[in-house]
Amino acid sequence: MLVESPAWAYSTAIMTSNRQPHIDADRSIGYVAETAGIRVAVRAFFLADQSRPDEQHFIWAYRVRIENRSSLAVQLMARTWRITDARGAVQTVQGDGVIGEQPVLDPGESFEYTSGTPLKTPSGIMAGHYHMIMVDSGEKFDVAIPPFSLDSPFDLHQLH
Repeated sequence: MLVESPAWAYSTAIMTSNRQPHIDADRSIGYVAETAGIRVAVRAFFLADQSRPDEQHFIWAYRVRIENRSSLAVQLMARTWRITDARGAVQTVQGDGVIGEQPVLDPGESFEYTSGTPLKTPSGIMAGHYHMIMVDSGEKFDVAIPPFSLDSPFDLHQLH
């Protein structure tokens, strides 16, 4: 289950002046994928103060920045996440928009939000897709969310 707790989930729309994703991992900017001119960058953070390792309860926040580098306006309609824990257990989470919003991004605009997820293991990995439409034509397309690792100091075999 994906947690989008109002205690630490928020979003900020920021104005800033090929269908195959390009995926890159750079620890300084996080994990990045670009599909059809839509760039998604993700950074994950282990939340030690909300985790209870003795009870197999580990919590991460992740910050996502979606940037429209294309020449067309797009809208994020839905999301699909695939969350895999260290034991290989997979959860698929689908839903409308992100944190209750379905942002429209004109060319050059970006949208950022923070959300989180719990796991029963001290590490895991997340990846997924944003399901978007082109505002003018209504054409649907998927944008890759790059795979990113969920690492905690309680796992000796970190994923990245």
